[in-house]
Amino acid sequence: MTAKVIPYLMMDGNAQEAIQFYEETLEAQVVTNISYEEVPDLPSDELKHLVAHAKLRIGASELMISDSPSTLPVVQGNQVTICISTKDVSQSRRFFEALEKEGKVKMPFQETSFSAACGSLIDKFGVTFLIDTEREG
Repeated sequence: MTAKVIPYLMMDGNAQEAIQFYEETLEAQVVTNISYEEVPDLPSDELKHLVAHAKLRIGASELMISDSPSTLPVVQGNQVTICISTKDVSQSRRFFEALEKEGKVKMPFQETSFSAACGSLIDKFGVTFLIDTEREG
């Protein structure tokens, strides 16, 4: 089994500022930085200049960051999501379905413009997970 556990920070409109801060303070390297304007499933025009998905490399580790597409405010202290990333859709689906039991789905497990299959949920302990399947290439 190959899976990575990656912290995912959900920001409230200041993801780009956070990315620059982590580049300077943690010597992070930006691997990916996609704005909402660049994704075909743009939630709203108001978000187009915000970060839809960014991946930073810090040493041998990764950190993901995005601005929340939700109209609900991001609560400081509750903005860290655990991202489990695999290269196998069936493995990702197994993780999602197992964590979903007694939990609450935030985003159904599905193919998206940025993932072969992903979904987000809160498990029965109140921990938020994003299950992601990397695209080949």
